[in-house]
Amino acid sequence: MKVLVIGGGAREHALCRSLSLDPDVTALYCAPGNAGIAEVAELHPVDALDGEAVARLATELGAELVVVGPEAPLVAGVADAVRAAGIPCFGPSGEAARLEGSKAFAKDVMAGANVPTARSYVCTTPAEIDAALDAFGAPYVVKDDGLAAGKGVVVTDDLETARAHALACDRVVIEEFLDGPEVSLFAITDGTTVLPLQPAQDFKRALDGDEGPNTGGMGAYSPLPWADPKLVDEVMRTVLQPTVDELRRRGTPFSGLLYAGLAITSRGVRVIEFNARFGDPETQVVLARLKTPLAGLLLGSANGTLDAVPALTWHDDAAVTVVIASHNYPGTPRTGDPIDGLADVVAKDAPDAFVLHAGTRQEGDAVVSAGGRVLSVTATGKDLTQARERAYAAVGRIRLDGSQHRTDIARKAAEEA
Repeated sequence: MKVLVIGGGAREHALCRSLSLDPDVTALYCAPGNAGIAEVAELHPVDALDGEAVARLATELGAELVVVGPEAPLVAGVADAVRAAGIPCFGPSGEAARLEGSKAFAKDVMAGANVPTARSYVCTTPAEIDAALDAFGAPYVVKDDGLAAGKGVVVTDDLETARAHALACDRVVIEEFLDGPEVSLFAITDGTTVLPLQPAQDFKRALDGDEGPNTGGMGAYSPLPWADPKLVDEVMRTVLQPTVDELRRRGTPFSGLLYAGLAITSRGVRVIEFNARFGDPETQVVLARLKTPLAGLLLGSANGTLDAVPALTWHDDAAVTVVIASHNYPGTPRTGDPIDGLADVVAKDAPDAFVLHAGTRQEGDAVVSAGGRVLSVTATGKDLTQARERAYAAVGRIRLDGSQHRTDIARKAAEEA
């Protein structure tokens, strides 16, 4: 089949890489893409938030499946426009994508589905904000109700910092702090059948030791040797299937990728948040381990035929991703810096390690930085220790002036495995 992927980050590069390795994919397009994606897919310009433009491009290319990567186009209803043009689309409707687009909507759905989550208040006035902060106490968890590119959440012990973030939001969700490690679990669904993928863990803070500000994610690993072997089954039973069933019951069926951000607390599993698309950087490690060809899975979701898909198969290897970010990230990043060493990784580390482009663009013969998170260096190995060694060896070959990366991705899990 001919596949068109919408987006231009490392998540989309990971999707395109997996689709390019699928023998069923006869043509692969990406819009708008980036310098790295150009190596595996034909790039086309498009406004990813313009559903009519995306549908028109898909029609012109003869695409038989459209895969919408980022959350903003999904919330904007791009998948609806593609389906209205008669083309199968992987990704929820604009209405169902509110599961990510509105924290308050997600809390309402969880209440209806009896999904375990943090107690919370939805606040729109300073008085409501003060009452909620007072009710829960420190550490304070303050979430912008809308989309904020992974940076709308503040977790702090400082009341004034929490209050300032809350007041800067039009509508805010303030909730109790959930203790325990966090887990990301993706599931592909057609609105009825739910197929869970392997769990991963990402690293939100900018600096080693989980210090510094929240980011969109500085690295990830899979599998999780410390997690209960029954975790996926439990989350399927208590979170994923009930949520999909509840949305269908409401007349808002959810098809595409349902992402549950979980806290493994002292009182059991709790949902921190839902996303309506593949997470970045967890996608990079989960897809590196997926043996089942990707295109048929995504098409099954789009066509409502997931119940006919065979059980998923996985490589035994572990995978680690390390994000190389630009100077000053997650503040206003410096862009336009040349990136050197990419060919060295291909020559010396492939196929065990590879580079997925996030914020890059081609300038003549050079690849330069074009965003906050610039590259996701991903490696596989027989265990997390070997995957880490390979990932960091590849990171060491890349030169980007002023860049930053964490040195402790998956270290603790590897040491304890």
